[in-house]
Amino acid sequence: MQYEAYAIDTAPGRGRPEAAQKIDIKLRINGSEHALAVDSRTTLLDALRDRLGLTGSKKGCDHGQCGACTVLVNGRRINSCLTLAAMHEGDEITTIEGLAQDSALHSVQLAFIEHDAFQCGYCTSGQICSAVALLKEDHARTDDEIREWMSGNLCRCGAYTNIVAAIREAREKKAAAL
Repeated sequence: MQYEAYAIDTAPGRGRPEAAQKIDIKLRINGSEHALAVDSRTTLLDALRDRLGLTGSKKGCDHGQCGACTVLVNGRRINSCLTLAAMHEGDEITTIEGLAQDSALHSVQLAFIEHDAFQCGYCTSGQICSAVALLKEDHARTDDEIREWMSGNLCRCGAYTNIVAAIREAREKKAAAL
């Protein structure tokens, strides 16, 4: 059997990709400013985990389907694996590490512990960040609403009943505090 040799066209946009462009960005994460030089294609998740050591947000599917990478950007939940870090200069980014204040856990974190709303823990940070936004958005009025609005966060262990109970409790405590 004979093989033919093929030449690689190295013109821009063909063959091998050109070298990545490094850019300087400043991200405000958990109340602190971070200056980074990153590849322009770096996702927010990779910047958090690989460059800043904030490993609470997990890389599950890397396609935005599991929710393990959920963080809050300006109070809204996003899949950090689907967005570029450079797109979030000037935004307030909150990760699971930033929810606790003065070493006191967030009420949703406490409710997850109380209701044993995690098993392996892989999805927990994304679940909690999503639940915090869900409560802020006031979408947690019923268990069915909680299930619907949390449907973007998957749990491989099947702790959904306990997750709903934890969010319900956090909602009730929030309402009682008002």
